[in-house]
Amino acid sequence: MQPDPNPSAPPPIDRWIKTDCGRAKYAELAARPGLVARLRLGWFVLIAALRDWRLPAQP
Repeated sequence: MQPDPNPSAPPPIDRWIKTDCGRAKYAELAARPGLVARLRLGWFVLIAALRDWRLPAQP
């Protein structure tokens, strides 16, 4: 794995999930192990990205 060329850049998921509460929930779900947790994380990202689609990007 190569080191990140710009460590201060926001994570790529911030492009899709734009609210603070959504990003907090993403971090919580991403930390859980297991197949069911990964499926739930994927479902969450899909729904959150659709809901946040029209929102402006937040820093």
